[in-house]
Amino acid sequence: MGPSRGIGTFVVWDYVVFAGMLLISAAIGIYYAFAGKKQQTSKDFLMGGRRMTAVPVALSLTASFMSAVTVLGSPTEVYRFGAIFSLFSISYSTMVILSAEIFLPVFYKLGITSTYEYLELRFNRYVRLCGTIVYIIQTVLYTGIVIYAPALALNQVTGFDLWGAVVATGVVCTFYCTLGGLKAVIWTDVFQVGIMLAGFISVIIQASVVQNGFGTIINDAYNGGRLNFWNFDPNPLQRHTFWTILIGGTFTWTSVYGVNQSQVQRYISCKNRFQAKLSLYINLVGLWVILVCVVLCGLALYSRYHDCDPWTNNQVSAPDQLMPYFVLDILQDYPGLPGLFVACAYSGTLSTVSSSINALAAVTVEDVVKPKFSSLSERALSWISQGMSVLFGALCIGMAALASLMGPLLQAALSIIGMVGGPLLALFSLGILVPFANSIGALIGLMVGFAVSFWVGIGAQLYPPLPERTLPLSLETYGCNSTYNGTDGMTTGIPLSTSTFQMSNVGRTPLMDNWYSLSYLHFSTIGTLVTILVGILISLLTGGRRQNIDRKFLLTKEDFLSNFDIFKKENEVLSYKSHPVEDGGTDNPAFNHIELDFTDQRDKINGTHL
Repeated sequence: MGPSRGIGTFVVWDYVVFAGMLLISAAIGIYYAFAGKKQQTSKDFLMGGRRMTAVPVALSLTASFMSAVTVLGSPTEVYRFGAIFSLFSISYSTMVILSAEIFLPVFYKLGITSTYEYLELRFNRYVRLCGTIVYIIQTVLYTGIVIYAPALALNQVTGFDLWGAVVATGVVCTFYCTLGGLKAVIWTDVFQVGIMLAGFISVIIQASVVQNGFGTIINDAYNGGRLNFWNFDPNPLQRHTFWTILIGGTFTWTSVYGVNQSQVQRYISCKNRFQAKLSLYINLVGLWVILVCVVLCGLALYSRYHDCDPWTNNQVSAPDQLMPYFVLDILQDYPGLPGLFVACAYSGTLSTVSSSINALAAVTVEDVVKPKFSSLSERALSWISQGMSVLFGALCIGMAALASLMGPLLQAALSIIGMVGGPLLALFSLGILVPFANSIGALIGLMVGFAVSFWVGIGAQLYPPLPERTLPLSLETYGCNSTYNGTDGMTTGIPLSTSTFQMSNVGRTPLMDNWYSLSYLHFSTIGTLVTILVGILISLLTGGRRQNIDRKFLLTKEDFLSNFDIFKKENEVLSYKSHPVEDGGTDNPAFNHIELDFTDQRDKINGTHL
């Protein structure tokens, strides 16, 4: 079981399958780009006419979760740190409950499609602008990782030039970002869910065959200490314990599902509040299915290489290359299936990244450019939007280069979501849950929370925690019948971090061993709690109790009672225009530039001019 067992290479059928998946994904986008022009209003284009039902929206939400980071990073996480990763099933559950019962009711009853509209309605334009800037930072950082992940898979599996693939991905996505609408997004996502599940299942089935059944896989995992499901150590410095996954995972993923524009825009497009909530709960089942696939792939990966770790033995250069290496190893006798796996990672990324670039450009034009240059014509704004798409495409390619230096993909992705998403989650929580929170408290709280979460997050990259914090499981090479590194028979703990930025561990201080060793899952927890506490304190000191807030901007008991309105054909959607806010919010900025004439139609309906 060593290097003498060669792995396969890409053959013609793999390229055919890979190209076919990409062409079908692109064709769906192109079809709806042209079909979208036949739709009567932008409401149809932006929100599916607010007539979407729970099942397709749930599949779309699940597809958004299944990026290349999930396909490549999560099984490796199980391989390195064990099946305790499966406890994320609990944090997914709490995340869905919080999103469905706290954030969704407020967003849905206001009839808004952009979460940043809420910040202006509840606070003021400056808070909205800060939220927009934070969103841009988070999306550029995360998108860089999403571009880098499939390029890494292509490099390992096919030998394609890594940076050629990175640049190609960015260029294709930048070009593709102007196509399609909500229906295109949803149906492309449904297609991609099928591809990704097919990729996972083919790997799991074949792994069970080559390893002589699941019994062998489970037995190897048990002997290797991978079945470490329960660790109740309350120490927040430990990388993965029951408490860090439950608390840190809940905060991290709620910042995505509760307030992130791309997720919120999907589920509030449902025809009533019950369908919207149902979409989140159906999506939870999808997340559990993905998690089961990820854990099984990770355990199968360990069973295959339990006595000859390819990374320690220098057969792969990075831990995130283990899954592509594994796929070519076990599927080499089935032409087309390795191509299916790579298409899994790549085609989903194409859609995700193009949507991100599109949203970044449109949000910038809508929230930054238009308020400053109100005299610009629609044609000029259209040109600026296209220019912004190119700019953000280039920025995301640049961030992909940075992602290659950030170490394991999953940890880097969740760290960025946590560092940036935590304070943003707290900003919306202040507005929805704290009646006396005012704009001054919200703004200062956001800035302080952002500073603290980035302090600990960047510090952890520079000074990675020691092995006693991360508890890496041993990797062995006694089964390798080669002298790749002259360590035949060696048992080793996996390197704690592969970050190029990390400093020497010589002369470590208590700050490094404690504050910087905080579990990466708690970056979001720290950012959220600091923002809320500072926001509450500053609001109380600056007269927050004296303001009169319309109750429709808060979570009320009526919102909970609305769960019993399932027999109504449609929930009443309030018009936020009844609130006297100067220059109020706009429709979803991610699609605003597509059918600009909808502004005039909306003005006629509301009797208001923005």
